[in-house]
This record gives sequence, C-alpha cells and structure tokens, in this order.
Amino acid sequence: MSKISQPSTFSIVARDPANGDLGIIVQSKFPAVGSIVPWAKANVGAIATQAWANVGYGPNGLDLLEAGKSASETLKILLNGDEGKEHRQIGIVDAKGHAVAHTGKECMEWAGQIVGDGFTCHGNILAGEAVVADIAEAYENTEGDLIDKLFAGLIAGQAAGGDRRGMQSAAVLVVREKGGYEGGNDRYVDVRVDEHSSPIEELERIFKIYDMTLLSREDPNTLVKIEGKISTLIQKALVTLGYLDEIASDEFSEKAKAALTEWTNTNNFENKAREDGTIWPSVVEYMLKDAKIIERW
Repeated sequence: MSKISQPSTFSIVARDPANGDLGIIVQSKFPAVGSIVPWAKANVGAIATQAWANVGYGPNGLDLLEAGKSASETLKILLNGDEGKEHRQIGIVDAKGHAVAHTGKECMEWAGQIVGDGFTCHGNILAGEAVVADIAEAYENTEGDLIDKLFAGLIAGQAAGGDRRGMQSAAVLVVREKGGYEGGNDRYVDVRVDEHSSPIEELERIFKIYDMTLLSREDPNTLVKIEGKISTLIQKALVTLGYLDEIASDEFSEKAKAALTEWTNTNNFENKAREDGTIWPSVVEYMLKDAKIIERW
C-alpha cells in the first residue's frame, strides 16, 4: 500500500424516498475530504469511498449503477477488482434506495457500518461503535429534507466522539435532476470546508448562506410583514451597514425599500427578494447578525 496518509472519516450516504434526492455528508481528520469521499449522480446513485480510499470506486461505481447494476452488484464488482479491498470502506445507495456497505478487515479501529432503509453510515478510526449508532438514530429520527437529516446524523456522530484523531474538513453533496444553479446540472447542494478547526460548524454556517442564496426551502407561512419593530430593526441594520442614511420612522419608506434591495442584491440574496411588503425570517436574522445587532424581534 501507498505511504500516503489514510483519511480517518465518518459519513452517511442516503436517498430521500419522497423525491429521489441522493446525498452524502462526511467529516474527516484529513484536508479536503470533499475531493475524495463523496460521489453522486441524480437518478443513478450515491457513493462514499473512504479509509484508504480507492477514489476510482466513485466514478466507476456510478458508471456501473448507470449501466443497470444494483448497489449489491456494483459493490461486488468493485471489491473483486481491488487487491486492497481489505483497506477500503465504501457505502453505496442506488436510485431505488437499495443500500450496501463494506468495511475491510484492515481498516483502522474503530471501524464499522450500519446499513438501514435507504441509507448507510460508516466510519474508521472512530471513538467507538456509538458514533455510527448515533448517526443512524439521528438520521432516522429527524424530520425534514434529506439535507436536514444528513446534518443531524453528522452532528450526532461528532457528539458521540467522532473521528478519534479530531476534525479537519467536511463536505455535503446532494444531487437532484436539474437541481443545480439555473437547472444546469444536478448539484442541488455542494458545499465543502477543506480545512478548519471546527469543520462541521463551518459547513453548517456556509450551508445556511448557500440555502438562502440558491435554494427555496422556507415555509411561506413564516414570512413576516415589514412593519413596526421589524421595520425599525431592518432600517437600523441598513444604516449600520451603510445602505441607508437614517431611520425615518416605523414606516418602511421607498428609500428604505431601495436600500434593502441594494443590500439584498449585494449579498446575492435575489432568491429571497419580496415585493409584497414581507421578508423571510432568515434574511432578517442574517442582516441583524451582519450588522452586529442583538435584539429580539
């Protein structure tokens, strides 16, 4: 085997039975884990390749799935062609939700996996078996979109001890047909933290911005009217951030509306722009945090 360091890693591979989304989330004591572990293609499957990772498992496995092989058949073919299979760890979920995984005998302890209904979770060089057990429990018991369930599982795994060598990078990839920017590809979510002391927290932070910028997941019932205290706080933030000269009154003036539009466009939040006198809570929270305003609203 090569002398290159082995990524110590834990991850989840899953399919959303409601809409067919496929995704992977991963954390590792290794830089840029998102360039190694997660592989997925809409309507085909998702794969995590880790431990002494055979990166070829990703593209080759997706090719096999796309050619009509099941998750089980794909795993068997990949392993049979690999002399280093006992050093590998891999999880596969196909487009039908069939899930399989493999942890080689030479993977560094603790190493193991859980295969559930439409998902697999696995890790190596972990604090213990509780890491994957807690990942599986959190994933299964969390309501919401696939991305919410993936984050819940990853956070639970870290809370259970995670990678016993520590944290360094994290990534999340969710694919959906025409789910990418302007429908040009299938990368519905593709966020990476290549090197950070708290990569899971940083991945969450960046995803929240990604969510606001590119996705449309908020419940319209949560929209709030720009009036009263909300109006005052937004104007206060816009003044602090240099988009507005002064707070005129509780009424949201045309000047304030123009300032809000400028701030929205500057921050690439056109996806959240409204013309009906309402605003998304996520936008208010982001703006107040940006302006360092700590007030209940």
